[in-house]
Amino acid sequence: MTTLAVVVPAEHDKRAAILRILAYATAALAPVEGYLTAAHPHLGKVAPALLIATWLVVRLRQRRLPPPTPLHAVLALLAVVVAATAAMHSPDAFTAEYLARWLPFLLLTVVLADVACREVPIRGLLLAMAAGATVAGVGALYSLIFEGQARASGPQADPNDLAYFLVAAIPLLFVAGRGSRRRLAVVVLAGAVLVAGAMATFSRGGVLGLAAATGWLTLRRVLPWRALAVGVVAVAALILGALLFAGPRLERAVEEKTFIAASNVDTRELRWQAAARMVAEHPVSGVGPGGFREAYAAESHNAEIDEQTPVAHNMYLEVAAELGLPGFALFGTVIGIAGVASERAVRLVVWSPPGRIEVVAIQASLLAILVMSTFLSEQYYLPLWSLAALAVAAEIRALRKDRGEE
Repeated sequence: MTTLAVVVPAEHDKRAAILRILAYATAALAPVEGYLTAAHPHLGKVAPALLIATWLVVRLRQRRLPPPTPLHAVLALLAVVVAATAAMHSPDAFTAEYLARWLPFLLLTVVLADVACREVPIRGLLLAMAAGATVAGVGALYSLIFEGQARASGPQADPNDLAYFLVAAIPLLFVAGRGSRRRLAVVVLAGAVLVAGAMATFSRGGVLGLAAATGWLTLRRVLPWRALAVGVVAVAALILGALLFAGPRLERAVEEKTFIAASNVDTRELRWQAAARMVAEHPVSGVGPGGFREAYAAESHNAEIDEQTPVAHNMYLEVAAELGLPGFALFGTVIGIAGVASERAVRLVVWSPPGRIEVVAIQASLLAILVMSTFLSEQYYLPLWSLAALAVAAEIRALRKDRGEE
């Protein structure tokens, strides 16, 4: 009996360690997936695939199901809707490709929510996301300074997508907490890289997302007013330094961005109108996963001759157009569940200050994502799904603490 008691916890610890490593790798590698894809087309999928496979094996051996939550039911229904709309539009050019994007994200959300309320600390996952984004921020600055790009892109082909990852990671640095000067220096340096990298993308959506996240952190008293003032001064100094040392290049980048921005306003309006027409014409079934790209040229009457298969540059309109109003309602419910779960977790008095900061950081990051997604199609990137999963996991952990089970 003694031997068995020793062996079983040892096996449990080993499984938990493997799940932690794979979960951290999945979170950290998402922002730099472009680098991985450049090395091999499928390299970026290795960590999530291993995490899902390992989770299935561990739960089968434990004969344990994830704790039932409304999130699981909504994700299951959303998977049904995605599969049904894909089946209706199976001959279309992009349907299979986009179906293969949707379903793994839905499953990965279930997995992350489950491991985050059992084996994997939420704080560790948030820091892994921030660490991966910081590496992407270094890549952004490298592409701007050494490769001469007008707008930083780094590991992402689109600078706006890069800004999405960088801005979403900034609130997560607050979970590092106070400690030694070395830790503080690392956090400040990472924050500087993320902010500078996001600014180097010249993404207006990124600026709005950062403003929303900053406002939320300040409102919830995670970001003190004094620290906010210091941050504003630091950003102003960063801009001034850029003007002094890279004035001509910065001026060229601003001119290019101004020209592109004027064009983007017109093209995004065309795409949003086309997406709205698709919703009106196919309110129930949608046009299928990836269907916006397939139908855009016809729906817009070839409004963009040089771009026949774009994305909508609005996550909400694109989801509604492709999955129909039932699918959009379920998609919105996932976001709503995350918001409600995180707020319940914040309000539970059992939280220690570090635990409360974790949840508020999740809220701020999620808010930034929702703001930026008004101008971007970001339903196919991990931060949205992982933050929804962690919000639900945070509520479960808080309830367990309240009941004295942790």
